[in-house]
Amino acid sequence: MKVAGAVFVVLAVVVGVVPLFSDCHSQGNAISLPNGTSIPMKCHWTGRAELAVAGPLFFAGGLMAASRRKHVLRATSALGVVLGAFAILLPTALIGVCGNPEMICNLVMKPTLIFAGLLAVGTGLAGLAYLRGDGPETPGLEG
Repeated sequence: MKVAGAVFVVLAVVVGVVPLFSDCHSQGNAISLPNGTSIPMKCHWTGRAELAVAGPLFFAGGLMAASRRKHVLRATSALGVVLGAFAILLPTALIGVCGNPEMICNLVMKPTLIFAGLLAVGTGLAGLAYLRGDGPETPGLEG
């Protein structure tokens, strides 16, 4: 389960860092209002919201790598599934990205977040499948 924890940590770094450098605001693009002010596009807010997914995913990965208790590993695996789903939903359904398919957020940020979310969901489900027994501890996790 240390490998699954390391995967969660790496995915948390990807989910947290990639949007910072691949949203339209980081490339100098913004929405200009008629009064002359400019506001960030919605992909910027998706990137900010992904930080709220990356933090708990990083914590869950660290906890999963450090723990040997079956109930903790189950809980962190389930948390990884939920956070992976949110990593997918934020750029697709909840907040979204810019409407122009040629913007960097559509070309880099959205596919990366979807892929990282799918990997987190898959890793969490694999962890839950591995831990499906009824015993208090999983064989092979002692020591």
